[in-house]
Amino acid sequence: MDSADDIFDSSLNLEETHYQEGYKEGYSHGIATGKEEGREVGLKTGFETGEELGFYKGCVDVWSSVIQVDPTRFSTRVQKNINQMQELIQKYPVMDPENESVQDIMEDLRLRFRVIRAALGVKLEYNGYPKPKDIEF
Repeated sequence: MDSADDIFDSSLNLEETHYQEGYKEGYSHGIATGKEEGREVGLKTGFETGEELGFYKGCVDVWSSVIQVDPTRFSTRVQKNINQMQELIQKYPVMDPENESVQDIMEDLRLRFRVIRAALGVKLEYNGYPKPKDIEF
């Protein structure tokens, strides 16, 4: 009777066995795919952040050069905001993206940029890297 029970037990547990095998395969595949997708998203996000920081750094460098050539060109308030932007850029934890201050610093940079832009009366804004469809020759 034991051999007959073993035969029927394997038939009755067939669904559970397939379920467990499918779960293990799916889990393994999910781990591999998740790491790959996470890497891609991280690279994209890191690139976009670096690009935006670079844009602000470029603006600050140009404005700082103008101040060196003609210190009276901008008001003291604008110069103060330019210096604060420079400090925020230097303080940005580029090598520590999980730092909790990342969002606060980026928001402060955007705010300072808008203040300077409004004070100078220029229509300059960061639009991100142009997408292939946006590029015209």
